[in-house]
Amino acid sequence: MQNEHPPLTAYSEEKRQAAMVKYKIIAPYLIGDKTLTDITKETGIAKRTLQYWIRDYKQLGLKGLIRKTRNDAGKTHLEPEVIVSIEQLILEYKRNSLTSIHRMICEQCQKKGWQKPSYYQVYKISQSLSQSLKKLAHDGQKAYENQYDLIYRREASYSNEIWQADHTPLDIIVLNEKGKPERPWLTIVLDDYSRAVAGYFLTFQDPSAINTSLVLHQAIWNKSNPEWKICGIPEMFYTDHGSDFTSNHLEQVAIDLKINLVFSKVGVPRGRGKIERFFLTINQLFLQDLPGYLGNQTNTSLLTLKELDERLSNFIIYNYHHRVHGTTKKEPLHAWNNSGFLPNMPESLESLDLLLLNVAKPRKVHSDGIHFQGLRYIDTNLAAYVGETVIIRYDPRDIAEIRVFYQDIYLCTAISPQISDYTVDLRDIVSARNKVRNNLKKQLGFGKSVAEEIAFLKQKDLENHSNKSSTKKSKLKRYFNE
Repeated sequence: MQNEHPPLTAYSEEKRQAAMVKYKIIAPYLIGDKTLTDITKETGIAKRTLQYWIRDYKQLGLKGLIRKTRNDAGKTHLEPEVIVSIEQLILEYKRNSLTSIHRMICEQCQKKGWQKPSYYQVYKISQSLSQSLKKLAHDGQKAYENQYDLIYRREASYSNEIWQADHTPLDIIVLNEKGKPERPWLTIVLDDYSRAVAGYFLTFQDPSAINTSLVLHQAIWNKSNPEWKICGIPEMFYTDHGSDFTSNHLEQVAIDLKINLVFSKVGVPRGRGKIERFFLTINQLFLQDLPGYLGNQTNTSLLTLKELDERLSNFIIYNYHHRVHGTTKKEPLHAWNNSGFLPNMPESLESLDLLLLNVAKPRKVHSDGIHFQGLRYIDTNLAAYVGETVIIRYDPRDIAEIRVFYQDIYLCTAISPQISDYTVDLRDIVSARNKVRNNLKKQLGFGKSVAEEIAFLKQKDLENHSNKSSTKKSKLKRYFNE
């Protein structure tokens, strides 16, 4: 079944954009703004074609709108007319039970010579209709706006119902890869209900769609640290109108994962209070005691970004998540998991590849693997592609491995044997490269490569962590920011 419906990343950008065009045509119908007749008059597209698109999107997300060869011969499907009639009956008769709706549609089918649906098929169609569409149809425009357009006015009623995201420059100066003082940015994804942190990213770069995508990928997928349990696909992702949040890439991913993107009005960043409170907590309970804090001019010894990253992850996982929140009166971790619910997860890690959109230049597969950032990456699947050009995607927070794509299809995950035993941030590569260069200038360290320098530094870090383990509780095993 997995081969029957490959992930969105298996299709070319051209096909994904074509699917986006189809989605934008049917979107007004999906949210109840227009009828199919209205859309047909405006676009000239046949109503039956629109019905097929709507059905395919509801079944498979954005993947369903990509033109491909069908492989479902022999399966029984309801006629689009029957599906549309069932949806109309559900939306028109608010107080009728599904049993009543099933009886009504069967009467219609008998009169028009259509195949009668089963009760289960009626139930599945009812489940596929969004709550926002039902709210609009049953209770009117004003009730819909109060609950959905003005989402900032209401509290989430359960975990993963609403996630919020925002960026801020931190009030601290740390050392960058070149050893120069610089102020970092923090991107955060917060669960509205529990106030738990689902994901974060520290960087010296200004906010961008790439960084936002990396944070959302981290937030959705399982963390390597079992103490950080927050994961899953949110129902709504609430952000402002920054270009990094409104990119075509993020829109594609949200549509395919069926995340409802909710934006504040341009110039009116409403509902940011919860995120702002978290940033205030970071300032008051975390940053103020660190060297380099902007309000503390006495300290001159600065942390590196990597050291700040490690301390921040420990603060979030072992302190903030277990501290009673002033508004909810609950610990964020317990509030997120108190009902024991199972989060809605993607089919696979590969299905999130579009969120790992740090795409390098095309790389040629050599007989000894793929060369990138002074490292060599290998995998047995590459043997059949020697001489071919591939595209690689990678997470800059750990480039010990890269994902390899051939003609827009996922091929394999290649690792660098030189650093496979370590988690290597792209910033580590830059620092090691600078150190090797400086050593060579001083006529020292002949023969030491960038990979060897990284391995040496990583081994030194592990030894330091091992020496501290007797006095500190458990540390993150792999990712410093996950």
